Amino acid sequence: MRASLHDATQVLKDAAVPSPAVDAELIAAHVLGVQRTRLGLTPFFSDGQAEDFDTLIARRAKREPLQYITGVAAMGEIDVAVGPGVFIPRPETELLLGWALASLEACGAHPPLVMDLCSGTGALALAIAHARPDADVHAIEIDPAALEWLQRNRQLREAAGDSTITVYRGDVTDLSLLSEFTGAIDVIVANPPYVPSAANVTAEVADFEPPAAVFAGQDGLDVIRPMVANVARLLRSGGAVGIEHDDSNGAGVCAILEGHGGFSDVVEHCDLAGKPRFVTANRI
Repeated sequence: MRASLHDATQVLKDAAVPSPAVDAELIAAHVLGVQRTRLGLTPFFSDGQAEDFDTLIARRAKREPLQYITGVAAMGEIDVAVGPGVFIPRPETELLLGWALASLEACGAHPPLVMDLCSGTGALALAIAHARPDADVHAIEIDPAALEWLQRNRQLREAAGDSTITVYRGDVTDLSLLSEFTGAIDVIVANPPYVPSAANVTAEVADFEPPAAVFAGQDGLDVIRPMVANVARLLRSGGAVGIEHDDSNGAGVCAILEGHGGFSDVVEHCDLAGKPRFVTANRI
């Protein structure tokens, strides 16, 4: 297998895949059904596995996202199923997850109400439900293809023993959205489409991920800007919101929240690379 890994790494390197050796090893581990750290203890592919490996390496060389190939993406302590038609959860979003869990600790003893806007795979909502089984978690997504992945992941996490979440199809900019929750939500998280339409993106994003889940108008704020009115309506007084954004838009999202007039403690947060990644605020 070592020679095959070497050859596969070179194929991916020639295709300008950003992390060719790591991706080749992860694909090999996927084919063998082992952890990447155990590859050295599994020295040979069977004939069928070698063929599968070559096929998957060829897909990655075409810049198909690794997560679409392996079928999973991580969020916090859980994995979610992913594939064509749904936005792939990013590691950076785990910082937003960490903020949400810390905010829930401040909610007191009552079972907290949580809402995940633009839920996609459901990664954030399901990771919160896994970490806080007492929470009443609601996930909203508008795209039918993404909703299929969201429902699938909800069922997978329920089968694994996690608390159920409630899933809705809805437009997060529609002011009639879930009116029964007006003024009731403790914590809102949102990872909406936020990339400016003219931004340079990787081949994985440009050629494979659904554009409607990635791009949001010329400045990347076409979803966040109208969504904030719903966030203000849904949050209880003292409730908190965290909104992920493009690294060019930290100040822009802060300005939207501050300009609304219904929020306090508007704070910009950076990711581990020091880039602006999400903004949080409290409902007055």
